[in-house]
Amino acid sequence: MTNILLAEDDQTIRLTVEFALTKAGYAVTTASDGATALETARTTNPDLILLDIMLPKLSGLDIAKRLRSEDFEAPIIMLTALDREQDKINGLDAGADDYMTKPFSTNELLARIRANLRRTEGMHEKAPRKIVAGELTIDLDAARMKVGDEDVTLRSKEYALLVALASRPGALATRPYLAREVWGEEFISTSRTIDTHVRRIRKAIERDGWTYIQTAHGMGYRFEARHNGELV
Repeated sequence: MTNILLAEDDQTIRLTVEFALTKAGYAVTTASDGATALETARTTNPDLILLDIMLPKLSGLDIAKRLRSEDFEAPIIMLTALDREQDKINGLDAGADDYMTKPFSTNELLARIRANLRRTEGMHEKAPRKIVAGELTIDLDAARMKVGDEDVTLRSKEYALLVALASRPGALATRPYLAREVWGEEFISTSRTIDTHVRRIRKAIERDGWTYIQTAHGMGYRFEARHNGELV
């Protein structure tokens, strides 16, 4: 059974969402403050987290950042009354996969949960088991990569973005396409978030004259292995 952690300090919302999730067949663990939510996530390793941003003791943003730094890979959906674009960007940059603004319908929430779980389950099924390009090797089954003989570690969203690019070598990947593939949201395509993630990936994997992510100015990116500027 899929286990969901619901971190929400508003008792009415917490009970309403818990009832809807249980009725839909999910196992639900709840927390009413950030410190409890973080500890529960670490001990129960849920399949998905519903995380209110404005929690007492520890904010949802801090929880997401800490979990992602500890290689927690399951989807995180932010639940919040904050609806400015920058608030959404902050949540996604912290490591969230999706964002729902209160008030929301339980039917939409359940649909978002199903969509995020499907993306997690199917992330590696459509791609080959291993991608090799130049000095870069991505082992999709183990979610590990190497540059030459050196192991390289990326954050979860950086890894997902690299896989989305590397699975279609040479093809143009627009920002809206990458937003849908990695975050499941369109609005991020107009933000700096994708470009920031690309810079981090480049810093981690590109060296000794090798480049892998090429910028298509005004459009997006292409994955092409080049050595000293020459296509390999």
